[in-house]
Amino acid sequence: MAKQGRPGARRTKKGPTVGSGGQGRQALEGRGPTPKAEDRTWHPAGKRKIAQERLEEARSRGGRTPDRKPSATTSTSGGPRSAKRAGDHEVLSGRNSVVEALRAKIPATALYIAARVEMDDRVKEALGLATKRGVPVLEIMRPELERLTGPDSVHQGIALTVPSYQYAHPLDLVESARKKGQVPLIMALDGVTDPRNLGAIIRSTAAFGGHGVIVPQRRSVGVTAAAWKTSAGAAARTPVAMAPNLTQTLKQLKSEGMFILGLDGGGDVSLPQLELADQPIVIVVGSEGKGLSRLVTETCDAIVSIPITSATESLNAGIAASVTLYEVARRRGAK
Repeated sequence: MAKQGRPGARRTKKGPTVGSGGQGRQALEGRGPTPKAEDRTWHPAGKRKIAQERLEEARSRGGRTPDRKPSATTSTSGGPRSAKRAGDHEVLSGRNSVVEALRAKIPATALYIAARVEMDDRVKEALGLATKRGVPVLEIMRPELERLTGPDSVHQGIALTVPSYQYAHPLDLVESARKKGQVPLIMALDGVTDPRNLGAIIRSTAAFGGHGVIVPQRRSVGVTAAAWKTSAGAAARTPVAMAPNLTQTLKQLKSEGMFILGLDGGGDVSLPQLELADQPIVIVVGSEGKGLSRLVTETCDAIVSIPITSATESLNAGIAASVTLYEVARRRGAK
């Protein structure tokens, strides 16, 4: 009796061959993971990446692309600039944010103007400042500007690309205030993740004489384009510091003579009775949902509450910070 081969094999004149069980295996394995959007040249994100690389190459050559003549609104007076990856940049949109950033001489890399944009005073000032500083000015169509700034952004026909935000050291905020002969007033965020709240807090800090804002390195929002937009340009003149560990940073600030005040609805001190307003203080605001963390609460010198009617459960972080900053500024002004 002939020795039988392995199951699934059939004998022919050319010898045994593999059966049909594995012939479609390769087709079933798939093509691997889907490439990222920016790696697909036909995708809008891929086109933006290519355009950004061309822009960087143009800046390295003196602000002019080799295959395109500059238009009447394109500045070619800028000198060579080192190229940066697209991920190292933020896109600021809106006329106030762009003008404030240019006034503060933030090292912008390009100013984008929508075709046929309404030329009001802010747009004219932005163009003048960008041209004076040698920032490339590029006129693009509105759909392309919307892709650049994001679907939820109200760009008002203008946008500015800037390097990622450079954070200060928390102790620098205190030192800067004391050098000016002023009593330090600093805001700190604990678990706030909404960039609009951060932007509102930065704006209120600037409005009521604060000297800066501290954000934790983890589980917190940073200075993004959305925060820039909400701050209405105040982020250009109000420093933001980053704390690797918020609790340890607050303890270090206490050793520098700062009083740490936490905001919480169940605080033991009502804001109108606050007696530390004229002292060097750090006001810590937590997230709207969880509030202050346990370790931060234990570090605070006092927990302050804002009296509100029973019809409202709580205030969001931006509004709570604004109310507290106003009360501190009022008390300091009265003295």
